Amino acid sequence: MSENLQEAAQARTGSVVELAQELIRRPSRGGIDDYGPVLTVLEDWLAARTVPHRRLHDEAGELVGLLVEIPGGRPGTWWTLDACVDTAPYGDETAWSFPPASGDIVDGWLRGRGSADSKLAAAAFCHIAADLLPRASDLHGGLAVLLDVDEHTGGFGGARAYLADEAAARPAGVMIGYPGLGDVVVGGRGLWRATIAVHAPSGHSGSSKTVVGSITRAAHLVRLLDAAELPGVDGGSGFPLPPKLSVTSFHGGQGFSVTPDRCDLNVDVRTTPGFDAHDAETLIRKAVAELDAELPTPCPTEVTTVATWPPFRLREDEQPAAALLGAAAWAGLAVRAKTAGPSNIGNLLAGEGIPATAGFGVPYEGLHGIDERAHLAELPTVYAVYHQTVLDLLQAG
Repeated sequence: MSENLQEAAQARTGSVVELAQELIRRPSRGGIDDYGPVLTVLEDWLAARTVPHRRLHDEAGELVGLLVEIPGGRPGTWWTLDACVDTAPYGDETAWSFPPASGDIVDGWLRGRGSADSKLAAAAFCHIAADLLPRASDLHGGLAVLLDVDEHTGGFGGARAYLADEAAARPAGVMIGYPGLGDVVVGGRGLWRATIAVHAPSGHSGSSKTVVGSITRAAHLVRLLDAAELPGVDGGSGFPLPPKLSVTSFHGGQGFSVTPDRCDLNVDVRTTPGFDAHDAETLIRKAVAELDAELPTPCPTEVTTVATWPPFRLREDEQPAAALLGAAAWAGLAVRAKTAGPSNIGNLLAGEGIPATAGFGVPYEGLHGIDERAHLAELPTVYAVYHQTVLDLLQAG
C-alpha cells in the first residue's frame, strides 16, 4: 500500500468521523424511525461534492435506501460497497451510560447506536466514492455504494431494490462494512425459519376431565427438537461450522382458566452446505410427525416456512475476498478469513449468485446491545484498506 494512500486516509479520518457523528445523531432504528432525516444527511453531503446518487424505493414505494454510482471511463465490471444506516433498537435506554444518539467521542471511541453497525462504514464508503470521482475516467467498470435503511428489519429492502433496479449495473461482488478488525468475513451459515402452530381441544383448567392442551403438546415438541441430532462439521465441504437449531418464540394462551387450543412456536435452523434447507425442513417435519403420533389430536400440527437463505463461503483467492485480504495484509494487518455463525446480507447476495464479504472494519463494543461504540484509532488503516481494495478491483477491469 502506497504511503500516499495511507497519508490520504489519515487526512480523511476527521471528515469521516464528522459525517458519522451526524448520522448517529439522526435516530434510524429499523421499523421505528423515519429514515428521511438520516438519508438527507448523506444526500446533502454527497450533493455538496457532486457525487451522483439516488434514492431507492421498494415495490410499495417505501424509501429503503440510497445508491451512489461512480461509473468508470473504461469497460469492466462493477463492484459494490454496502453499509446499512438503519440500526438496531436502543433497548433499555436507562441501562446506557450515555445517550444512544449522542455521537460524541470519549477516550478514542465514537459512541452511539449505529457507530459500529454501520454508520461509520457508511461515512467511510461515501468518502471513498468521493475520492474516486476525479479519477473515474481511468477506472474500469464502476463502483456502487449501497446505503440500506431496511437491513435491521430483516427485510433487506435496500439490497433487494438495488438488485431489482434495471438501471443499476449488476455487481460482480459486494463488500459489506460490518465492523471487526481481526477478520475478513468470507462466509456465513444459511437459515431456514418456520412458524409452527400446535393445536389441541380447549378446555377449562378446573375441569375434572384431563385435557392435553396445546401448550403441553408444544412443550413436548420443544423437547423433541432439543433432542434432535444434527450433524457436526463436514470436513469434506470445507465449511467450518455445524448447523444449529433454536426455538426462538413460544406463545399460547391467556389468563388462567382456559387451556388454549393453539400454541405457536418460531424455529430457526442455521444451515450449512452439508445440512441445507431441505434437511432442516425434513428434520422439523419428522419431529412434528412424532408429536402428532405420540399425542394425537383432531387437528394436525402446521409448519409454515417463513424464510430460506443459502449458506455461503468464498475461497480466499475468490474476488472480492482476495483483494480485501490482500490489501489488509499489505497494510500490515494479521487478518484471517472467517465464516460467521449469524446470517447477513451476504446470504441474500449468495442466493443471487453474487459473491460477498460480510465484515471488516474497526474494533467495536456493544453492537446491538447497550453502550455501542466504535474505536477510531484503526479507522485510517481500515479506510486505506477499502480504498486500496476498490482501486485494485477497478484498475484490473
